[in-house]
Amino acid sequence: MSVFHLAYTVTDLESTRRFYGDLLECPEGRSSETWVDFNFFGNQLSLHIGEVIKSSNSSSSVEGVSVPMPHFGCVLDWNIFYDLVDKLQSKDFKFIIKPSVRFLGLPGEQATMFFEDISGNAIELKAYRNPSEVFTK
Repeated sequence: MSVFHLAYTVTDLESTRRFYGDLLECPEGRSSETWVDFNFFGNQLSLHIGEVIKSSNSSSSVEGVSVPMPHFGCVLDWNIFYDLVDKLQSKDFKFIIKPSVRFLGLPGEQATMFFEDISGNAIELKAYRNPSEVFTK
């Protein structure tokens, strides 16, 4: 089993716990006074108190859409992705890029959405219509 580990900075742990734990429903792992780990859809996300590098200063184009750089995220199951979309939309959640499908009808067709966490870290969650095409050229 391979689990990806990613460490990012956040402004405070209390709001971070509400965002990742309560809103995104990511189970909390180990923590200290300066960091907290979450099971981020099967991966280890370690969030540390520190200066946050805002993604709004840089972007890259994907299918003519400007996506924030840097960003991190996860590939979800198609149904889990849309269940989360429904949950976020029911809370009038603010998206950087609203949920949409790109590469429609092509290999690698994917649903995607971008948003920021409570500290301003850009996150992309996506789902492939055909999961076997994650690395298809």
